[in-house]
Amino acid sequence: MANSFRHSAGFGKRMEYWLVGLMLKEGLDVYMPLVDDFGIDAVIRKPNGQFIELQIKARSKDVTFGDAALFAAITHEIRENYYFLFYSERMESMWLLSSEEFIKESTQNKTGKNKGKRSIWFNGKNTKLQKEHCKPQFEKYLITDFEKFK
Repeated sequence: MANSFRHSAGFGKRMEYWLVGLMLKEGLDVYMPLVDDFGIDAVIRKPNGQFIELQIKARSKDVTFGDAALFAAITHEIRENYYFLFYSERMESMWLLSSEEFIKESTQNKTGKNKGKRSIWFNGKNTKLQKEHCKPQFEKYLITDFEKFK
């Protein structure tokens, strides 16, 4: 059965709740705003009282081969205490980047309808093996837990 629009349209929100659930399981103090006007999907209060704003981006296992960890058309200016959590369902991988790291590692579109927006492509692909992998320059951002926020 093909995925319905309703299924694909709700994917991002389902992933946000699932990833926040993982954070809560690890004992993090997580808050979710009712409105996402400023690109904030979650706010984390660290044990020292500092707050971290978090934007969550996820890619479905159903995307085209080679695009499992391609995140495109993202509007962003550097923000203090702001992080991106990227998740690839097919690769079962998460990358955590600060605002500054995202600006440094992403590319900015120079022309077209998404001019000025940013993209980051964490994965490469082996066509012969039909396997996607994390590009070596992004391995330092791979995480398996949320220890960085503790």
